[in-house]
Amino acid sequence: MNKMKTKDLFSPSEISHIDDFLFDKEYPWELLPLLKEYIQKIIKEGLPGYHKIKDDVLVGEDVKIAETATIVGPTIIGHKVEIRPGAYIRGSVLIGDECVIGNSSELKNALLLKHVQVPHYNYVGDSVLGNYAHMGAGSICSNLKSDGQPVVIHGETDIATGIRKIGAILGDHADIGCGSVLNPGTIVGKNSQMYPLTMGRGVYPENVIIKATKEFVERK
Repeated sequence: MNKMKTKDLFSPSEISHIDDFLFDKEYPWELLPLLKEYIQKIIKEGLPGYHKIKDDVLVGEDVKIAETATIVGPTIIGHKVEIRPGAYIRGSVLIGDECVIGNSSELKNALLLKHVQVPHYNYVGDSVLGNYAHMGAGSICSNLKSDGQPVVIHGETDIATGIRKIGAILGDHADIGCGSVLNPGTIVGKNSQMYPLTMGRGVYPENVIIKATKEFVERK
């Protein structure tokens, strides 16, 4: 059974301002149109242990930001995050604790939970990445259909989202292989692993190895 609901894909990150937002909606893609406004609200209210490096960028403790990284607000960066050279954070991004945003990786309108790794040449747009999710080098969350129409989630039944831009939803501990492209609205379940150079499309169960677009086996 393909699990697509927020409660099925993610465990609490134990980061209150993330969990309060994350579990407010039944499906994770419903959060994407609300993300910018929520981040702006939190920045305005402030967070204990965080400080502003710009009017609309809030940063936690023990954060490493390379001089050549670009950060556009509104953005919140959690504790012990590393942002490497050439990273581009385009705004409306909420990053949990202990994450890595790697060299030449680009994020926009994205929610990353705890200990997410986006370490090398990745694009993450309009996406939600679960606790300990990992994207291999050069893997991409494609967020716009070629015809520009709203994204449909292709699970056991199709769900019309009415949202024009949705990238990928990665459950906790999902691992995406190098060079893979996740088509708009791709969902990868908890603890599932995708082979390198795979084209992801649709909804994949938890605890599987994804060998090709429509081929996966139980992960033992």
